[in-house]
Amino acid sequence: MISLQFGYAGMNIITKISLNGGMSHYVLVVYRHAIATAVIAPFAFFFERKAQPKITFPVFVQIFVLGLLGPVIDQNFYYAGLKLTSPTFSCAMSNMLPALTFVMAIIFRMEKVDIKKVMYQAKVVGTIITVAGAMLMTLYKGPLVDMVWSKHRQSSTATPHHRTETSDRDWFIGCILLIIATLAWASLFILQKAALKTYSNHQLSLTSMVCFMGTIQAIAVTFVMEHNTSVWRIGWDMNLLAAAYAGIVTSSISYYVQGLVMKTKGPVFATAFSPLMMIIVAVMGSFILAEKIYLGGVIGGVIIVFGLYSVLWGKYKEEQEENRKRKLEEIPEAIKENNNTLVNGNLQLMTTGYSNEPKAEADKCPSVTIDLLTLSNPPPPKDKRATL
Repeated sequence: MISLQFGYAGMNIITKISLNGGMSHYVLVVYRHAIATAVIAPFAFFFERKAQPKITFPVFVQIFVLGLLGPVIDQNFYYAGLKLTSPTFSCAMSNMLPALTFVMAIIFRMEKVDIKKVMYQAKVVGTIITVAGAMLMTLYKGPLVDMVWSKHRQSSTATPHHRTETSDRDWFIGCILLIIATLAWASLFILQKAALKTYSNHQLSLTSMVCFMGTIQAIAVTFVMEHNTSVWRIGWDMNLLAAAYAGIVTSSISYYVQGLVMKTKGPVFATAFSPLMMIIVAVMGSFILAEKIYLGGVIGGVIIVFGLYSVLWGKYKEEQEENRKRKLEEIPEAIKENNNTLVNGNLQLMTTGYSNEPKAEADKCPSVTIDLLTLSNPPPPKDKRATL
């Protein structure tokens, strides 16, 4: 996951250079997902060609909307916002993703909230803090924060007053575009959860079809928005590097790595590394792009990180509680009777003796603790007497 954050950070830097060089973000989205489709499809065909689910009309609609939300809406708005702001700011706004996903999951009844428990309070408060940090970054730019390694490069560039006002207006528009992109990405996660019920064993196939559908839709959008055919020209330059890097690293490898990590460690562990990307991009952007970092972005980014980890902590505690309940449900019904309790993941049997025993004699019988892991996976018996 740490290596993946460096991959995302490199994508933001390379894409920013390509967009500043004049490449259309509409064309970049087309090339990115076309390359992603070409990379993922062979693996999907080789590993998942057997027992493919039937593409019914509801399944086709899901794939169509997934392609519209991710490759078209999210990427186009994100690249447009990245062009008007900075890579560090765009990464900081992307940290709103877990909180917005949590809110939408509550709306669609995929998440439950019991406000009396601390874990759910942390999720709600963290969501509010995250949104507040994003609003601060949007509405307050603040003074320039000089970095030691880029101070001489920033001070050598004088900016006229009218250029500053235009930059402030573009900065605000870029904030709105990034928020829309994050909302589309959160919606993608909600719909993808429903689509995975059909493609639970064919994730590569689902990814390749979404990328292919997104490529077709992005081509249609580009023909509408870009009327000059020269924007499609691409050579052996930074534009090709940006499209290939984004398609291979952030649309192909990242899907596989995130799925692998989530299967073993869960989504909370995978999402917890996202603030690291913001730090990496801030350092790389200051060195490579002499990126200007403002006080509002620093304060808002710190607030978003605190809110994000509050949501993740609540989610982690909720998953722990669900695992304990799942262990209890696996215990046979005969063992659950007679007021048994679950203590630290172990089942404590409160024995009461036989019905014809006096209560004082029954109370002398000590409690028995059974390890649930040993109960679910008992060792093989040594002889017949052990089986009896």
